Amino acid sequence: MNQKVKEYIEKQKSPEREILEKAREVILKTFPNCKEEIGWGVLAFKGGKFYLAALKNRVHVGFTIIGLSDEDLKLFEGSGKTARHIKLYSIEDIKKKDIVKIMKMVDKKVTNIP
Repeated sequence: MNQKVKEYIEKQKSPEREILEKAREVILKTFPNCKEEIGWGVLAFKGGKFYLAALKNRVHVGFTIIGLSDEDLKLFEGSGKTARHIKLYSIEDIKKKDIVKIMKMVDKKVTNIP
């Protein structure tokens, strides 16, 4: 873990810090060799295909959506043109199997990252 990533996680309050740590673990176990960095002020993975953003009362697991079908987009919240997300309010909201399935789909289909 690089220093900027560590600082981002450590500055978060509970329970957002714990949600970030668990969601980060899911991403890194799914893609063990992926690059992790700070991008757009949040944790970014695989060149920006995925991100984790701590907000006041939740964490967003974000996904680049360029190249996804309208049917694929139904899996996400938000109305962004290049990225959308799933909201996590607690560790219990982390449905590992579902998140991993979505990450693998995005990784396969998204090729052009803005």
